[in-house]
Amino acid sequence: MPVPARLGFTDKVRAHLELLDPVTWISVFPCLAGGVMASGAMQPTLHDYLLLFAIFLMFGPLGTGFSQSVNDCFDLELDRVNEPTRPIPSGRLTEKEGLWNSIIALLLAIGLGVLLGVHIGGVRGIVIVASILSALVVAYIYSAPPLKLKKNILTSAPAVGFSYGFVSFISANALFGDIRPEAIWLASLNFFMAVALIILNDFKSAEGDKEGGLKSMTVMIGARKTFLVSFVIIDLVFAVLAWLSFTWGFLIPMAFVLIGLVLNLVLQVQLLRDPKGGISFMNSAVEDGFGNVLGKSDVQEHNAFLRFQIANNVLFLINNLLVAGMVGMKYM
Repeated sequence: MPVPARLGFTDKVRAHLELLDPVTWISVFPCLAGGVMASGAMQPTLHDYLLLFAIFLMFGPLGTGFSQSVNDCFDLELDRVNEPTRPIPSGRLTEKEGLWNSIIALLLAIGLGVLLGVHIGGVRGIVIVASILSALVVAYIYSAPPLKLKKNILTSAPAVGFSYGFVSFISANALFGDIRPEAIWLASLNFFMAVALIILNDFKSAEGDKEGGLKSMTVMIGARKTFLVSFVIIDLVFAVLAWLSFTWGFLIPMAFVLIGLVLNLVLQVQLLRDPKGGISFMNSAVEDGFGNVLGKSDVQEHNAFLRFQIANNVLFLINNLLVAGMVGMKYM
């Protein structure tokens, strides 16, 4: 895309925001909401609403933003192939500006985490600080050499699941109450759901990954088998959530989880039969409904994943929050 020789202030700010990838910020909110609900201790006060906003700011715009920004700094050559319109490869930001973007997001995330930890205090405060620090470290080594966890799906997917699914849930739970055994179970299920989805998200960059020597699941075993591996993980998450609901005495939530599992299985069978064009009846949901949030792709398998992601995320979100809410009510 053509880039002006000198961008105005507004265009620079827009480019910096784009580098932080606002679309990804919302991805941590379901886990944060689940953690808060499982605590059963948040009160409808200005103080608690500000705490909830603060932890979203810490994990969303700052934490997730840092991970996206630092990834762009280290993956410039790959992005020239996979996403040439991103701020740095398109020339709207220099590499130095991109580096400063990630440094500022990093420092603000750490600062906010320390403030929250001191405010909450005790073991819960330590959990919050440890959560954000560990997530930031994982976000860095995910993209940075020499470890560069994203080079292999066996390290990249768990890294994303840990940062987006596990520590965000645990941290939000610690924000308002003691960490219950049920919260650890639910955080673990969020971890595995994130792992399954990041495996499929790699469809969009398969060409660049292959050229760059990155071992994504798609590069190693192909599209259909990649769908199969991810679907097995997703179905196990739903099955374990149903079993937990039963053992905790939440029979109505268990029924909803099982319905979600059946609906997912119906969609999965169609995608396994046709990895490129499966569940095409949901095209309008991607293109006209959630397109601006989920994005679009020229890769057919990735578009199929986006269609599935809408249905799966809605089903899992409803069931995850329902069970988390029941856990919270148990301890109120």
